[in-house]
Amino acid sequence: MSAWFSQHGQALRGALRKLANQRASSFLNVLVIGIALALPAGGYALLANLQGVATRFALEPQLSVFLDPERKPADREGLEKWVRADPRAGAVRFVSKDAALAELKKTEGIAEVVAALNLNPLPDALVIKLREGAPGQLDAFANELRKRPGVAQVQADSGWARRLAALIEIGRLAIGVLGALLAAGMVAVTFNTIRLQVLTQREEIEVARLLGATDSFVRRPFYYLGALQGVAGGGVGLAILAGGLFFMNRGVRTLSETYGSGFQLAFLTSGDALAVAALAGLLGWLGAYLSVSIYLREIEPR
Repeated sequence: MSAWFSQHGQALRGALRKLANQRASSFLNVLVIGIALALPAGGYALLANLQGVATRFALEPQLSVFLDPERKPADREGLEKWVRADPRAGAVRFVSKDAALAELKKTEGIAEVVAALNLNPLPDALVIKLREGAPGQLDAFANELRKRPGVAQVQADSGWARRLAALIEIGRLAIGVLGALLAAGMVAVTFNTIRLQVLTQREEIEVARLLGATDSFVRRPFYYLGALQGVAGGGVGLAILAGGLFFMNRGVRTLSETYGSGFQLAFLTSGDALAVAALAGLLGWLGAYLSVSIYLREIEPR
C-alpha cells in the first residue's frame, strides 16, 4: 500500500513540475478552461437567483374577482354561492375594499399616496384558489366568471409566475446544452495538451518501457496533469463568475433599491462551487485518459 501511495505521490509531483516549467502554455490552457466553465456556471447562478425570486410568490393557480361597485348585494351572495359550488374552486375568500386598503397601506412607499386619497378606490373582491388538477381550466373558469352579474374584472394572479417558471425551465435546458458543448471543448483542449506532452516525452517513455515500466506507471503522470489543469481551470472559472457577479450587483443594487428591496445576485453555494471544481477535474482527467490511450499505442520500445 505504501508503494502505491509513493507512486501516486511521485506522479503528482511530476505533474506539478510540468505545470511550473511550462507556465505560459499552462496558464493559457487553464484560462481557456476557466472561461469555458464560467459561462454555464454563470448561467446556472443567474437561473438559481431567478428561481429564488419566483419561489417567494405563490405559483398555485389563483383568480382575483373584482366586484362591480354598483352591484346589488344579492349579486355578490349569488356569485359567492355559485363559486363555492363549482368543483374547480378550492378555497374562496372575500376581501372587502376596506381590508384591501388597509393591506395596501402596509406597502412601503405607498402609504403616503393612500393617505392622500379622500375616497377608497379599491373594489370588493373574491380570491379563488383552484383545486389540484384544475390549473389547466384556469382560463375557462375566468371567462365564465367574467359573464356573471356583478363582476367587474377577473385577474389570474399567478399567470406571470407560471410563465416565469416555464422560462426558467427553458433557460435550464439551454444552459445544459451550452454546458455540454463547452465541456466537450474542455476535453478537447486537455486532449490536445496531453497529446503534445506525450509526443514531447516520446524518448523518455520508450526508455522507461525498456526498463520495465508498466502502462499504469507511464500513464499516471499524464492523468494527474489533465486533472490538475481541470481543477485549476475550475478555480479560474469560479473567480471569473465571482468577479462578474460583483460588477453586475452594482446595477442590480441600484435597481432593487428603487423597489425598497435589498436583492442581490448570490454566488454559487459552497456545494455547487465544489461540484464545478470537481467536474472540471473529472473532465480534465477524461481528456488526458483519451489522449494517452490513443497516442501511447504509437510509442513502442525500439
